[in-house]
Amino acid sequence: MKNHILPAILFSVITSTLLLPYSCKHDPDPFVITDPVDTTGNNTGTQCSPDTVYFVQQVLPIFQSSCAKSGCHDAGTAEEGIILDSYANIIATGGIKVNDPTSSKIYEAMTEDDPEDRMPPPPAAPMTNAQLTLISKWISQGAKNNSCLESGCDTTNVKYSTHIKPLIQNSCQGCHSGAAPGGGIDLATYAGVKAIADNGQFIGAISHLTGYSAMPKNGNKLSDCQIKMVNIWINQGAPEN
Repeated sequence: MKNHILPAILFSVITSTLLLPYSCKHDPDPFVITDPVDTTGNNTGTQCSPDTVYFVQQVLPIFQSSCAKSGCHDAGTAEEGIILDSYANIIATGGIKVNDPTSSKIYEAMTEDDPEDRMPPPPAAPMTNAQLTLISKWISQGAKNNSCLESGCDTTNVKYSTHIKPLIQNSCQGCHSGAAPGGGIDLATYAGVKAIADNGQFIGAISHLTGYSAMPKNGNKLSDCQIKMVNIWINQGAPEN
């Protein structure tokens, strides 16, 4: 009898295994995250490509600083139904044409020659050529929700021109520039940046220290590495180097 039981058990196991449902792997949706997104700064060991534009670190801060403001394209105002405060909303409402920046609604508005139709509208300053190049390249590369942080934090040669100025342009200048800069603080010039660096406002605001208005206003605090770079630059005397 025992000789009959073992084959029966084996047949049952094999049959059950064969009847298990197969799982299918579908092609990814073009707007689903295709690269791991990590905004914590903890993805060590990553080598970021200098030829790739990363949405989280390079593009989102521009939209949040220059577009997703009260009275414009934040969730509360949603001017013309457009919300530009997150990847999902930018894709859903910004008229992004993947791989085709010149046909993308939001990019067309940013490069509009007529000030009445340009975004951001006056008195805000227009997007810089560097910002437009980043956004155009990001769209051309597939408008991905990608992210990349270099491992470690290289602070060996912090300079205003290569580290501090681009950070301010992308994360701060959208609010603090133009004819009516936020809080009366104009960060479109070195003199304006130098002033808040010298009086402690710059490091206090980006570090979210008590007694200072936390910046950026969008709630996304700068990375520890970025704050460290600003602090190093200020301790050097905040030179225009």
